[in-house]
Amino acid sequence: MAWYAVYTKSRCEDKVHNGLLQRSVEVYLPKIEVWSKRKDRKKRIAIPMFSGYLFIESPDLTNEKKLDILTTPGVVKILGKPNSSEPFPVPDSQINAVQRLTASGIEIQACFYPKAGDRARIISGPFTGIEGIVLQTDVQKNLFVVSIDLLKRSVAIKLEGFQVERV
Repeated sequence: MAWYAVYTKSRCEDKVHNGLLQRSVEVYLPKIEVWSKRKDRKKRIAIPMFSGYLFIESPDLTNEKKLDILTTPGVVKILGKPNSSEPFPVPDSQINAVQRLTASGIEIQACFYPKAGDRARIISGPFTGIEGIVLQTDVQKNLFVVSIDLLKRSVAIKLEGFQVERV
């Protein structure tokens, strides 16, 4: 059986998951637990590991099955080859790895590295709280070049991925 990635509307992963289950489609929505960012209290909540995506399993994706999936409320498309209606299967090894990660119970954090042009805030270290625009990134070297508006200067700061976030 092959797995396929389904792209959903923003924050509609659970709605699509339930809709596909009602249509008897084998579906997998990996979730991770994070601390909620509420002002009055902290609470652990489960959020999708891959925002906007979930996975379906099907031995053969016929046109009828594709139509059934695509007409589910909240589904945008089934990921596939560019300029083609042919869905692209996700390797079983990658789905198995995600399933092992979510079943392990270890704390998983999604890293959303800012791209060049994004506004970013440094959230850890001696520069905590400083905001600027990312001019350049090199994720392999953990180097983020951030332009700090207040100083009207650009400084190259070597940061770990968990020390910087998009604003």
